[in-house]
Amino acid sequence: MRKIGLSFLVVAFILCLTGLNSAYAGEKDYKLLDMETYMEMESVGSPNISPDGKLILFTRGWVDKVNDRTRSNLWMVDVAGQRIRELTHGDWKDSSPVWSPDGKKLAFLSDRDGTTQLHIMWMDTREVAQLTHLQTTPGSLRWSPDGQTLAFTMFIQDNTPILPVKLPKRPKGAKWASPGIVIDRLSWQRDGRGPVPKGYSHIYTLDAELGGTPRKLTSGNYSHSDPQWSADGKTIYFSAIRKPEAEYQRGDSEIYSISLDSLEIKALTDRKGPDRGMRVSPDGKWMAYTGSDDKNYTSHLSSLYLMDAGGGKKRLLAGDLPNSPSSVTWANDSSGVYYLMREKGVANYYFVSKSGNIKAITEGNHYLSGLSLAKNNQVAATLSDYYNPGTLVTLNLNSPKEIKTLVDVNADILGDVKLGEVEEMWFKSSDGLDLQGWLMKPSEFESGKKYPMLLWIHGGPWSMYTVRFNWAWQNFAAKGYAVLFMNPRGSTGYGQDFVNGIQYSYPGKDYDDLMAAVDTAVAKGFIDTRNLFVCGGSGGGVLTAWIVGHTDRFCAAVSMRPVINWHSFVGNTDGASWYRQFEKFPWEDPMEYAVRSPLHYAANVTTPTMVMTGEADLRTPMTQSEEYYRALKMLKKDTLLVRMPDEFHGWRRPSHRMLGQLYLMAWFEKYMVKENKESK
Repeated sequence: MRKIGLSFLVVAFILCLTGLNSAYAGEKDYKLLDMETYMEMESVGSPNISPDGKLILFTRGWVDKVNDRTRSNLWMVDVAGQRIRELTHGDWKDSSPVWSPDGKKLAFLSDRDGTTQLHIMWMDTREVAQLTHLQTTPGSLRWSPDGQTLAFTMFIQDNTPILPVKLPKRPKGAKWASPGIVIDRLSWQRDGRGPVPKGYSHIYTLDAELGGTPRKLTSGNYSHSDPQWSADGKTIYFSAIRKPEAEYQRGDSEIYSISLDSLEIKALTDRKGPDRGMRVSPDGKWMAYTGSDDKNYTSHLSSLYLMDAGGGKKRLLAGDLPNSPSSVTWANDSSGVYYLMREKGVANYYFVSKSGNIKAITEGNHYLSGLSLAKNNQVAATLSDYYNPGTLVTLNLNSPKEIKTLVDVNADILGDVKLGEVEEMWFKSSDGLDLQGWLMKPSEFESGKKYPMLLWIHGGPWSMYTVRFNWAWQNFAAKGYAVLFMNPRGSTGYGQDFVNGIQYSYPGKDYDDLMAAVDTAVAKGFIDTRNLFVCGGSGGGVLTAWIVGHTDRFCAAVSMRPVINWHSFVGNTDGASWYRQFEKFPWEDPMEYAVRSPLHYAANVTTPTMVMTGEADLRTPMTQSEEYYRALKMLKKDTLLVRMPDEFHGWRRPSHRMLGQLYLMAWFEKYMVKENKESK
């Protein structure tokens, strides 16, 4: 016993010395989230569980460092999390995996041959066949109930001449310029794609075994989406705006049925307001769908509705919700539907019976995405929270509190990384409105010290900040910043009245909400008020530019992808819906647009303000950023313009995403008030 005790003391002494040496050497037993981690991190998505509930398909995304792009392949895991297998491998993008009804095959999309095509994999042999050779990308893959046919959507170009003209005969070998592009549509370009040819999305079916030539089901100069099979496989339901002057209908879609025998199309809904997202009950008798009555709001939240399969007996199933329901999925016994509700920064499952009784299924401070349900009530989904970028999880609806993590592709990267702790805050705006926000502390936070703080504002503006992991914020926390994020009025997740808080007044009182959040964070006692910074993208870029025109409390600002001049923006963005955000057209009341434009307050700006936008951005075009930059430059304000080449609304290239982060940090560091000799 005495020898064992002596040995123990010797070992303990050595360990003590080792610890002291490490401490004196300044070594840490953790890492910080540095820039290099961005390229190493991966993602899981598109969870899809087999009909028998035993296997789960998912996509595994990764960064192709050489070609500066993201790619993804298909993987599979059993619900016990013991057998993880790679199904596809290659420098391409495989996506949208869907099990056949018998679980023996899967359909998916892949661009492995240079264009995105529909593929089939036989699960017993893992053999893959390309079923299509289409000129445009298919989407919305849906298996027929008997597993013999696939339905999908595809865009078809309309080549009907708009204004026919004929040039003289071209000389042999002549190299003439490209012809003019004649446009007769309200919208002719789309962010992320560029100019869009005239055409319409139609629904097709295809033999799921041999492929071949797809059969076109829908007709007419209308776009159709989200095909859903009837239980007997004789009918397909879809959503569309099959009305005169569809582009002027403000999204007033209806639900239709089409007979596969006669191709007869029948409208099942007819109210003023969008109806979509239909899902057929397993017994084939009912259809749940989402929609809303058009009340001329700038943004409508959807409710859940029910009707029979023939379009009768319509009724509200679940209304006055905090947000629009998503991932609507019927219970296996057709007793009601499950849905995902994103509210107050989290996302959880709910169930509503056919009689309208609602109950929460899951709870927790997390964000669930997807709802893939098997016949045994096993569910596949992804889950994220403050410190988890996203894991593949499963649960059974018979015991939904037991959420099991199956795949964590970032454990090797984040296992020894010290992240910034996040605190939820509830507070009131200047008019008494209850608000929610979060404050992320610096990763190496020490009580008694004060730290710079970055207010990061979300876009939309009809969106919601959540408890999901955010690499950019945690990277700032690793650099010693506190990061403040919150949901000002206009955000979703708090009900329609909260959304309506910026009706015809954006920006407006949401500015007061943001300032109340800053005041609440400062009151925590560890924020250095000399070093407050602000940034945001899209709608957040609008509010950033608005803020610096209305206060000088921030040390520096970066407005990313902003709207600066509403008068010009509504006419050159990639859609016509933004006219609805104002009571009148700009030619009727230009001042309504001027007083809501950050440009109107450019002379008030004293905060050093950088503007950063993609050169190919069609949502908030580069001209908006240029207009603001030039105004600030004419006024001799401290400013810079960063133009990101070949980027749309948000950065696609991983290197550009890192560059954006580095430009933010460099600008803030340039204007940070440095520490004096006195302690903070």
